[in-house]
Amino acid sequence: MRYLSLLLALWIPATAQVAPMLNLVVLEGEGATNNIRQRTAREPIVQVQDENHKPVAGAIVVFTLPSNGAGGAFANGARTLSMVSDNQGQAVARGFRPNALKGQFKIRVNASHQGQTASTDISQTNAVLAAAGAATAGAGMSGKLIAVLVVIGAAAAGGAYYATHSGSGASTVITPVGTTIAAGGGSVGPPR
Repeated sequence: MRYLSLLLALWIPATAQVAPMLNLVVLEGEGATNNIRQRTAREPIVQVQDENHKPVAGAIVVFTLPSNGAGGAFANGARTLSMVSDNQGQAVARGFRPNALKGQFKIRVNASHQGQTASTDISQTNAVLAAAGAATAGAGMSGKLIAVLVVIGAAAAGGAYYATHSGSGASTVITPVGTTIAAGGGSVGPPR
């Protein structure tokens, strides 16, 4: 009888069911670069899934930012944000703003639902990025400069053509590149 109890004790744990798992999938925000000059960031989005990769609604999801170094804050300067996953199992870390420190950091994400837990990290980087408007304005300025130079060059070429074909015979025009065109003399070259 004692041996039978021992055999049953050994056999029962081997056949016990394994508890279902909870998974966290990062949908947005992994590898994002946040603009600390404009204080803009990509909000992290995760999806809570069951062991069959089906969305889990009603899970508690906690986003935690680093307490020092590069990172940021949520509303009211909070370092943590708790959300409940929606019907698609998604939770969004709304209101995330990067701090002014450059560098890489990780956002820790923990989820729990009916005694099951899962966790993951979302890696992001804070950097000083040029504003899109500044790059466009710079391109516009150089485009304007080129347009002005083209107009000046065309005017000089037109003037040179007029001077050599107007029949005055003795006109000399100096073009913007320093070449002298002497009408009637038949030579073109540098100034003498």
